[in-house]
Amino acid sequence: MKYLFRIFLTLFLVTSLTGCGYNTIQSLDEGVNASWSEVLNQYQRRNDLIPNVVSSVKAEANFEKSTLVDVINARSKATAIQATPELLNHPESFAKFTQAQNELSSALSRLLVTVEKYPNLNTNKAFQDLRIQLEGCENRIAIARNRYIKSVQSFNTYIRQFPQKFWTWVLDYQTKPQYSVSDPSITKVPNVDFDLNAQK
Repeated sequence: MKYLFRIFLTLFLVTSLTGCGYNTIQSLDEGVNASWSEVLNQYQRRNDLIPNVVSSVKAEANFEKSTLVDVINARSKATAIQATPELLNHPESFAKFTQAQNELSSALSRLLVTVEKYPNLNTNKAFQDLRIQLEGCENRIAIARNRYIKSVQSFNTYIRQFPQKFWTWVLDYQTKPQYSVSDPSITKVPNVDFDLNAQK
């Protein structure tokens, strides 16, 4: 009798889970994790590049120290927050992390605008190469964040629909945090354009 009950229960659970979209939820969840990993990868690429940018700028006599300090502090703040996959399960931590990254983008943008006042930096090939790399980083960050936004939208929309809404409640799946629509850094990549004429 116990044996038949177990078979019946197993068949019931398998049938129920098949119709709940469990596999789709798993695929979408993995998609969110993968796209978030790419965002983190691009942020790390930028963080690794910043010390070289700062060193190049420091070599310029009389460069505005407050601008450099802002970049150094913003990078320190951004790297102090543990960027782990668990961040996606804590909206408050996610908001702090993204805010720190946005502040770093803003500080870098101000730095590169200030650089325009210094002809020696604008004609320094090594520094111009760093600017090109930084521009590429910012573009890749924007692309990675856009992919993350789309994958989170797909995941959140799916788990809030019936019947999977019931099963996500049972399995304790939560919606993933999204970048704020009001955040200007989502729609505008920091301006790090370099002066092509300066390289001639």
